[in-house]
Amino acid sequence: MLSPNDKKLEKLDPFYRPSMSKQKTSAEIISEARNALRTVGTQRPFTPREDQRKLFGPASSRTPENRPPSSFSLHASSFESSESRPISGARLSPLDFKPKAPASPTTEEDPCLAFPKPPVDPAKIRRLSSARARLFRAASQGALLPDRTLPPAESKKTVEPEETVVMGDPMVKINGIYLTESRAVGRLKSHPLQLTYDGGFSEIKKQEMFKGTTTLPSHLRSGGDQGKRRSRTSSCFNSSDLSQLETRAASKADMQEKETEIEVDEVFWNTRIVPILHQLEKEENIETICAACTQLHHALEEGNMLGNKFKRRSVLLKTLYKLVDIGSDLLSLKLAKIILALKVSRKNLLNVCKLIFKISRSEKNDSLIENDSILESLFEVLRSEELETNTEAFLYCMGAIKFISGNPRFLNEMISRGAVEILMNLIKQINDTTKKCGPCLPNSGHLLVQMTATLRNLVDSPLARSKLLSIGALPQLCTVMGQYMADKDVCTNIARIFSKLTSYHDCCVALANYSRCYALFLKLINKYQKKQDLVVRIVFILGNLTAKNNQAREQFSKERGSIPTLLALFHAFYKLDLCAEKRTAGAEQPQTPRPRAQAEDVLIKLTRVLANLAIHPDIGPALAANPHAVGLLLTTLEYKSIEDCEELVINTTATINNLSYYQVKNSVIQDKKLYIAELLIKLLVSNNMDGILEAVRVFGNLSQDHDICDFIVQKNVHKFMIALLDAKHQDICFSACGVLLNLTVDKEKRVILKEGGGIKKLVNCLRHFGPTDWQLACLVCKTLWNFSENITNASSWFGDEDTNTLLVLLPSFLDEELALDGSFDQDLKNYHKLQWETEFKPVAQQLLNRIQSHHTFLEPLSIPSF
Repeated sequence: MLSPNDKKLEKLDPFYRPSMSKQKTSAEIISEARNALRTVGTQRPFTPREDQRKLFGPASSRTPENRPPSSFSLHASSFESSESRPISGARLSPLDFKPKAPASPTTEEDPCLAFPKPPVDPAKIRRLSSARARLFRAASQGALLPDRTLPPAESKKTVEPEETVVMGDPMVKINGIYLTESRAVGRLKSHPLQLTYDGGFSEIKKQEMFKGTTTLPSHLRSGGDQGKRRSRTSSCFNSSDLSQLETRAASKADMQEKETEIEVDEVFWNTRIVPILHQLEKEENIETICAACTQLHHALEEGNMLGNKFKRRSVLLKTLYKLVDIGSDLLSLKLAKIILALKVSRKNLLNVCKLIFKISRSEKNDSLIENDSILESLFEVLRSEELETNTEAFLYCMGAIKFISGNPRFLNEMISRGAVEILMNLIKQINDTTKKCGPCLPNSGHLLVQMTATLRNLVDSPLARSKLLSIGALPQLCTVMGQYMADKDVCTNIARIFSKLTSYHDCCVALANYSRCYALFLKLINKYQKKQDLVVRIVFILGNLTAKNNQAREQFSKERGSIPTLLALFHAFYKLDLCAEKRTAGAEQPQTPRPRAQAEDVLIKLTRVLANLAIHPDIGPALAANPHAVGLLLTTLEYKSIEDCEELVINTTATINNLSYYQVKNSVIQDKKLYIAELLIKLLVSNNMDGILEAVRVFGNLSQDHDICDFIVQKNVHKFMIALLDAKHQDICFSACGVLLNLTVDKEKRVILKEGGGIKKLVNCLRHFGPTDWQLACLVCKTLWNFSENITNASSWFGDEDTNTLLVLLPSFLDEELALDGSFDQDLKNYHKLQWETEFKPVAQQLLNRIQSHHTFLEPLSIPSF
């Protein structure tokens, strides 16, 4: 006769129970493997490292003719000698009158007019040393023309005589340099060394000043690009609008520069700058030239000559441009740094960005970039220049930054210089402009590819991830995805960013809370269903979002067509994988396994999402009743072996486990339970312990059904479960014990515990794992309780040795001080105490009472012999 307490224990709980809805602590991590409904982990999709640094990698969807080049030639002649001439947006009408040419360039009517002079005699150029001719290949080209390329015969520069002086009322011109009359006289007396128009130097004799009036030519009067940065705008414009915008901007900037140019300190110029320029022009040793460039940069900074406001800037730039032809990467970096500091614009800005891009393509130059700190100059371009009028320059600037970000050594420096904020500010500008008038900025898609690829590299840093969260970057990236959905490269890069970010809990929560992302991801799956590299990352992201967040599971499932979209993708890649497997099987020598591996990777990520969704109490039963979903899972188990694809088989089995938890009437899992059990036997006899564990878990759910219990006994699966009790793996012992517990509910099957030493193995599990795993200890006690329901004598039922062991173990485990005296942290101690009090103690106490009431310590007397 059972006591009332014993009768309560007769009503057994199901082996798998839903997890408690309470706040999760660190201690509860150890119980996650015990939950009936489990999430499934997987690896982030692998992104191979590109062999070459290019704007667009080999996997780009852009055709070569539809993308900017990564390889190009760049020479001194590529730069404009003057930036003051505005870009012409329209051709002017010809004048009605024809002016007469002056009879002589020295007429008094206009002393400034002069006939064009013939090119320099080639013999004069040949008199240069061979080394200088090699260093200055552009010398024969002379002045670098601003907007057109002249024939070779016309491209040679006209050199004025050394002592030509053109005098105006307030201004004089000495060797191409314009000075006020008073300054010119003073400088000629104290500093005979002056810079000639062609960048050379010559001795100037003291001369009397000519009389007359002259105006300063615009190409020397202008300081260069825009002197004042305009605020960034996001107005809409087409290509003609853009041209007009550039024309107006250039003209306005030129007028401002004429009014705001800073007069050069002649003493500082001649004593500090001119000697360095002289050295740059005459020196042949690269290292000495590089040192002179460094000295020049410091001198310009000291003299407050950086920027675009001083009058000698154009002459200085021409000297620097000529040095580009030397072809030294180290020298080019130093030149680029000075040129950018002089705030060049338009074509020159583009060319200097191309120059840095060209250098950064080689990984061996990373050390040069690190030593020269060119990053700050590149970031200054992105901060201060206008995006709308410099998109191509930004493209190559960002390309260089992308290359540099691929080296982990630069990550901290880039982040500390504000890389994350700068990039997200540019992305926001593009989003705002696109929202108003569509993708109207030229090269905006190409530029976004570079920016998102850079962010993909930066998010490896915890500091970058923290910054992205603090500025709310994730919704902006989703907006880019939505606006540029037709650009696969942009979407793939952002998917890679999210793949990395959602691997971290705080970032995953932030994206999950942006409710629009789920519909966006579904649209991308539908649009790019056959693009494995993109969809595998989208599905991986969905798996991360739904792994620990029940609200995310619900939001995703409520999106229109969410489950059908996943199943359609599953079916498409199942077909691809099946075809690849057939081709491989039919070939004499196996072909490359890459296509098959790609299809499998998508299936792995998909099964993970389905397993995670099945945890939701509303979605799980619906999936269990979905013939298409269950059919795809079972088909996967049919044609895949764990030896061929371990992760896919294990994930599929885990998904079936979650679905088998729901005991609903229309469950397809319940209808096909015997067929599923047959498929699981393949896993049980494998050598893969993870596969065995998943199969045992499914049997734990299915064994609550009487037909499955009969199947287990008929197929001797119970013997396998008993053997698993010897495993030194707590989770395997726990799952195997759960199956045995369900079997002992049937009185006729309790005897199976005596087969293969089942009782002894259960007692050993209790001894070995009890103090550290009260859930497993509880399960062992429940199984022994079921087994001993009709006990008459403890020794005959359990055996003398096991009975005595239980009589020692159970009292010690029921002693709170002894049982909970473990070296755990406080959080873990609280968890163990909760499990001990609520699960183990009630069952163990009743089992101990039963054994003690059916056990005698009296030894039987031997019959005396007569």
